[in-house]
Amino acid sequence: MDMKSKLSTLWIFVSLNYLYCDVASLMDPELLPQYLRGNVHGLQFSPMFLLSAGILVEIFIAMVLLSKVLPYRANRWANIAAGIVMTAIQLATLFFGVPAPYYAFFSTIEIATTAFIVWYAWNWTEAAVAPSMTPPAPAK
Repeated sequence: MDMKSKLSTLWIFVSLNYLYCDVASLMDPELLPQYLRGNVHGLQFSPMFLLSAGILVEIFIAMVLLSKVLPYRANRWANIAAGIVMTAIQLATLFFGVPAPYYAFFSTIEIATTAFIVWYAWNWTEAAVAPSMTPPAPAK
C-alpha cells in the first residue's frame, strides 16, 4: 500500500473510533442527562464550544482527504502536525476526571493510531513517492 493510502486509511480508522466513542458516551446513563442539560462535568456546551469542537473534528475528517491529495512535502507535514495535535488532545482528555472504561479503551486505540500516523509521516521519504523515471521495457 502506498503511503498516501496508508495514512488516509489510518485517518478513517481513527475517525470511526472517535465517532463511535462519542456515540457510546450518549448511551452512558451518567453522561446522557448532562448532555441534555448542555453541561458535562462542568463544561458548558456554548455555541463557541460547539464551534471549537466542530473545528477539532474537522481536523481528522479533512486528513482523510488531504492524505490522498496533498503533494509529498505538504502531506508529510500536515500528517505530522495533525497527528501530534490529535494525540496531545486525546491524551489530555484522559486527565479530566476518571475516564469510563469504554472511553479509556477507545482513547488507547486513538492515541496509538495518531502516534503511528506521526511515526509513518516522519519516516516517509520523498523517494517513496517519486514516480519511476525508467520507462517500461517494450513487450517482445
